[in-house]
Amino acid sequence: MKEVDNEQFLKRGPLAVSNTLKDLLKSQTPVMVSHSRGQFISKLLYVDQQQLILDYGSSSFDNQLALTAENIYLTADAQGARIELTVPSFSSVSYENLPAFSAALPETLWAIQRREFFRVYPPLDPIFWCSCVWPDGSTQRFRLQDLSLGGIGVLCDSEPPEGLAPGDILKNLQVEMGDYGQFQMDVQLISIGKRSVISSKNEMLVTPRLSFRFSYVPPVQERQLQQVIFALERLAREKATRFQ
Repeated sequence: MKEVDNEQFLKRGPLAVSNTLKDLLKSQTPVMVSHSRGQFISKLLYVDQQQLILDYGSSSFDNQLALTAENIYLTADAQGARIELTVPSFSSVSYENLPAFSAALPETLWAIQRREFFRVYPPLDPIFWCSCVWPDGSTQRFRLQDLSLGGIGVLCDSEPPEGLAPGDILKNLQVEMGDYGQFQMDVQLISIGKRSVISSKNEMLVTPRLSFRFSYVPPVQERQLQQVIFALERLAREKATRFQ
């Protein structure tokens, strides 16, 4: 766990660790599996006070790498907490007649309560768009700038309507994310700001920026959003690796 050394976030012992993981199991929260040779998204299939069982990933190659890896790092974001744990290795088992990973339950895990959810930034191409109907009945389209389980930040191509204020509730904000799907949810406006950048002509370009908090995210939609966040995080890491 990075930059966190507070014991209040540490779950210790088989009962505390298994109960935390059972909450992930019940909500079917996606789990990121990471090790020195790769990463992929999985989900918990079974937990008790001796072991945990994870679903195989979608790639047989990734699955084989995981079976030979050591010190495997598992992370998940759910209900405002970042869950982090490490298992020494995986073994292959059959669960409900399908292959799965099994690992001994670790002695500890971190459940880090955070004021803000992990935030990712979508690619510049293609642009992901959002649209809404303002309280005065007018409509507007935005460019998605960042995304988390808690809300989104958007950039406006034109000024938002006058009289708009933090705290305003917007119904059925549409978020279009291309191949990653589309979402519709109620949001609350958190802040109205500006984004300033220098153009290729050395000119200052100022764009209105709005921050929204999701009023409520149903469990099914939360899982879908988490899948998108994991995918965008992996895409950003792959691009960073190529340019190193």
